[in-house]
Amino acid sequence: MVKHSKDYQESVKLIDKTQTYQPEEAIHLTKKTAHAKFDETVELHLRMGLDPRNATQQVRGVALMPHGLGKQVRVLVFAQGEAERIAKTAGADFTGSDELVKQIEDGWLEFDTAMATPDMMSKVGKLGKILGRKGLMPNPKSGTVVSAEDLPKAVSNARKGRVEFKLDRNSIIHLPLGKVSFEESKLLENLTAIMEAVVKAKPSGAKGQYVKSASLTATMGPSIKLDLKSALSLSSA
Repeated sequence: MVKHSKDYQESVKLIDKTQTYQPEEAIHLTKKTAHAKFDETVELHLRMGLDPRNATQQVRGVALMPHGLGKQVRVLVFAQGEAERIAKTAGADFTGSDELVKQIEDGWLEFDTAMATPDMMSKVGKLGKILGRKGLMPNPKSGTVVSAEDLPKAVSNARKGRVEFKLDRNSIIHLPLGKVSFEESKLLENLTAIMEAVVKAKPSGAKGQYVKSASLTATMGPSIKLDLKSALSLSSA
């Protein structure tokens, strides 16, 4: 049995485990129950009513966080020629072609998100095993295979806080919302962006209840159950 710290045990006392909380209240409690000496990440956990073994029930998408995630995002773009120039001008931290592929093959992975122009995918494909394990492989479905003319917008979105999500083998989606130090209103707006993206990404093969439960937690804090109906109805409109 895991033995929790005294601070954690005190945090648990602030939560009614039999109750679900409105998004605003859950965010307030998540900040209140964070007790670590570092700026903890606020995390969202969604238990989905999907079968991860069924190809028609896979869910994958991207949420653009209006307030970022509280960290600098290092962007890498596989591109060459004019597309590389555009990527550099747009603010990409790393750009290139064969030399970047070689660096990654040799073990370098000092970046947070990677994208590529379509013509580069034949070269980037050989990095599938390396980048795939880290969730960094450019993919058209996640919007990271980008035409040269769309690179400025894609790089800008990545810097703001572009979060990819997908179903894991336990039918769970885990996502960061930002830092405990964020204002509650900003965490709520980030949560809204995520919930809208997840609802929009509902696969055609989904049957029954799409999202079964949702909860928030700080990195070292206890889980706080969200009122599911309220969470799913969040809208930025």
